[in-house]
Amino acid sequence: MAITYPLSVPTTIGLASVEFRAINAVATSQSPFTYKQQVFVHPGQRWELSASIPPCKRDLAEDWVGFLMSLKGNQGTFLIGDVNSATARGSAGGTPLVKGASQTGGTLLIDGATTSQTGWLKAGDYIQLGTGLGARLHKVLQDADSDGSGDVTLEIWPDLRASPADNATILIADTVGLFRLKSNTQSWQINDVSSYGIQFEAIEVIA
Repeated sequence: MAITYPLSVPTTIGLASVEFRAINAVATSQSPFTYKQQVFVHPGQRWELSASIPPCKRDLAEDWVGFLMSLKGNQGTFLIGDVNSATARGSAGGTPLVKGASQTGGTLLIDGATTSQTGWLKAGDYIQLGTGLGARLHKVLQDADSDGSGDVTLEIWPDLRASPADNATILIADTVGLFRLKSNTQSWQINDVSSYGIQFEAIEVIA
């Protein structure tokens, strides 16, 4: 069977640890005489992550080895999210949709949420826009309430890179983003008791 991207991560054994990093392209210039600073905010924002699987025997490890090698370095893409936050902290009811086209920036207006909910989503919850090669992972920065019409205003990171269509679906559970490996070299370790060690780093795909 031909390899088709994006891949899904193996499920034979889960990750032992994952470190997510939110990277912002912000430059700072400081005077050596007064220590006054100037801050230059550029539009670049992206996710990065480092992950590892638990030490395990070959029958579990080889699925991960095959997965990583199938990505062929920077070429392939895969979907991954924060499994510890697969469900929202907020009530998160209803069928949320993008409310209005041409939205930009770090604020997203949605509708279709359960009406009049305090903390419909809470700080730290995730949303996903798009699927497959169009999947984009965003983190909610502040608690967000729904009004009497089911409208919610979300403050999110990263900013929208493209304006989602009006009534586009918003996923609020089992959210994932699109990533590729950071390196073109993949490696794994095998010790004297035939236990495998596997780590990898990835960066968000930005077209």
